[in-house]
Amino acid sequence: MGTCEVCKNDYWLSFEVHTAGGAVHVFDSFECAVNMLAPVCEHCATKIIGHGVEVSGHFYCCAHCARSADAREGFKIRDAVGVHPG
Repeated sequence: MGTCEVCKNDYWLSFEVHTAGGAVHVFDSFECAVNMLAPVCEHCATKIIGHGVEVSGHFYCCAHCARSADAREGFKIRDAVGVHPG
């Protein structure tokens, strides 16, 4: 059993997340893991759950936020590549 670092629930199905930096965290749900570990968009402050985008060392949830925050470099970022399939 492990106690979740976020909600303090002592749960028999808790799990560990090992980060690239070597830290080990214990959670009882993906919700708690995301709440603690997901990066935050530097433009709109939403949690970045998907891939997100990086521009000049800054992280954004989407191309729109990247372009809004860094017009000079952000214009290179696209949310989808190619032709719309319709």
